[in-house]
Amino acid sequence: MPNGKNDITLRSILKDSSYDLSLFSPAVIKSLESRIKVQKNKPYISCIVRDKEVQLKPEEIVRQLYAIKLINDYGYPKKRIRFEHPVQFGRETKLADIVVFDKDRPTVEYIIVEVKKPKLKDGKDQLKSYCNATGAPIGVWSNGGQISHYNRKDPNFFEDITDIPKADQTLEDIIKERFTWKNLIVKDKIPNEGKSLKTIVTEMEDEVLAGAGVDSFEEVFKLIFTKLYDEMKSSKDKDYLDREIKRILKKDYGDYEKLKQVISQVDDNDFRVLEFRNTGQSEGELKKKIQRLFDEAKKKWPGVFPDESRIDLSPSHLSVCVSSLQDVKLFNSNLQVIDEAFEYLVSKSSKGEKGQYFTPRHVIDMCVKMLNPQKGEYMIDTASGSCGFTVHTIFQLTGHLFENTEISQEEKEDVLKVFGIDFDEKVVRVARTLNLIAGDGETNVLHLNTLDYDRWNETTKNEDWIMTYGSGFKRLEALKKDKGQNKEFLFDILMANPPFAGDIKESRIIHKYELGYNKQNKPKSKVGRDILFIERNLDFIKPGGRLGIVLPQGRLNNFSDKDLRKYVANKARILAVVGLHGNTFKPHAGTKTSVLFLQKWDDKLCPKRKDYPIFFAVSDKSGKDNSGEYVYVKNGNGKPKLDKYGHIIVEHDLHNHKGELPDGIAEAFIDWAKKEKLSFWK
Repeated sequence: MPNGKNDITLRSILKDSSYDLSLFSPAVIKSLESRIKVQKNKPYISCIVRDKEVQLKPEEIVRQLYAIKLINDYGYPKKRIRFEHPVQFGRETKLADIVVFDKDRPTVEYIIVEVKKPKLKDGKDQLKSYCNATGAPIGVWSNGGQISHYNRKDPNFFEDITDIPKADQTLEDIIKERFTWKNLIVKDKIPNEGKSLKTIVTEMEDEVLAGAGVDSFEEVFKLIFTKLYDEMKSSKDKDYLDREIKRILKKDYGDYEKLKQVISQVDDNDFRVLEFRNTGQSEGELKKKIQRLFDEAKKKWPGVFPDESRIDLSPSHLSVCVSSLQDVKLFNSNLQVIDEAFEYLVSKSSKGEKGQYFTPRHVIDMCVKMLNPQKGEYMIDTASGSCGFTVHTIFQLTGHLFENTEISQEEKEDVLKVFGIDFDEKVVRVARTLNLIAGDGETNVLHLNTLDYDRWNETTKNEDWIMTYGSGFKRLEALKKDKGQNKEFLFDILMANPPFAGDIKESRIIHKYELGYNKQNKPKSKVGRDILFIERNLDFIKPGGRLGIVLPQGRLNNFSDKDLRKYVANKARILAVVGLHGNTFKPHAGTKTSVLFLQKWDDKLCPKRKDYPIFFAVSDKSGKDNSGEYVYVKNGNGKPKLDKYGHIIVEHDLHNHKGELPDGIAEAFIDWAKKEKLSFWK
């Protein structure tokens, strides 16, 4: 019977499937829903292409919606579109979901669209087989929530393209399009295609990196480093566009489609053309262009790559990688975009084995907000990873986010009061890049082993080390409590997420720590790495200084750790304990963690007391699902909501994201801290 007033929605049909609707407009979704008919309690629809009734299963919903897009948005006439088109594979015949035929050769396949397989890797493999079998130059994969557009270069390589051509365009028009900062915001893959940079890097690995005979981390790092530089060169265009967006939108930032409409009105004829792009030149010419940009970036941000380093990818492999990255806007207010990609790459090598993972940015923002760093204060992260704590402290002190804009001399002085130390050389280089940009060419990120401070003097005699880290180390030395030692320092604030995994077994190191001895005052044979970090971190802070440390939850309630808790309570006031959700560090670790906030006893700033209140809180919203993928806030249309910087918002309860979320744990702590008259929140 006709669908009179049934309650069937497309979302109800997609429930528990791997398909989504976020790529399609509410108006188109509503229009399709209005045409649903129910037959034998199942939803049917009159197919827009086949002119017959078909059952509306999840893949059929995406097929119908994408066909409407092909007709209405891209201008392809119905007569050029076919569903379930047979493709021959020897004796076997398979059916391609959607095929658009060539304008001048109506039997030749031009665009093939795959919607049957909702997982990207499976769908892309299926799509490639169809394109290779038919010779179609353009392929599209989508599950309704994510989308990919490809140009088939030859049977081995499929390069990303920004979009498919409209009916009156050619593929060359798309590839050679003039592309500025304006276009990058409008066509940014992350909000438009529903992908993360991690997904894009994984796809690059599957396509070329795995068989390229190169170090994937190094080559992707070089390309991201180079692309950041290219985006930075367009900083004036970004500033102009930001002003125009604020002028037109006022405070109404939450809708990405509305943002795109506003940006599309801006005249960008005087904007710089972005160079990190595959514009159809020969692969050899593209490699020369990208190498030149990389060389310029090394001069702008020294000490990350050797001067003589080159891009080692072959021209054909580089062409695929540039096409994959060119439509991603890397400059992002909270670095989450870049972090996800580097965490994935680094965790595949040394870092994951050492039990150290990058801290999600919303956890970092909570810590920074609660500890409230002020201008003139010195801050350090002793297990800095990609330097989230240091960079977000810089954001707090300068008022700038991770943007391609310059900072003032006064702000630069604040930047030079922020330090990071890590023992993993790869992540130190990532961190130095992010800090060099946030600090306009200055950084105090050092490659040192925090726990093994007796060996620092050896390390600092190495000439290569001095060339890269010498100036930052001199600034660190100025903060020593006593000039002849590397043990105690006078920092105001420390924030860290030290590695949990593994014990320290070297007696030479254990002997230097109070927590390395048992009750009989004999050195232990092994001590948890994170336990030594607690003592070491307290040594870095001056009296009255404050700390925020991520720890395994067991340290705070295990009976076996009561001596550790007694040690901490003797050295500092326990300000707060925030229990993080079990998903917070997924997919790399499922360990239950807490953040411990302390203030070192001091006669003036934090007089010693026996009894005092402690702030306790437990997070119920981690910002991630059970598989470790980020969960984003949706607007009324079911699409990701944007903040005033045009960035999607992670859904969590740790802080209010500058008013975009309800008040969270950080805001509750601040109210409590003011009532308690804590020295840094009076």
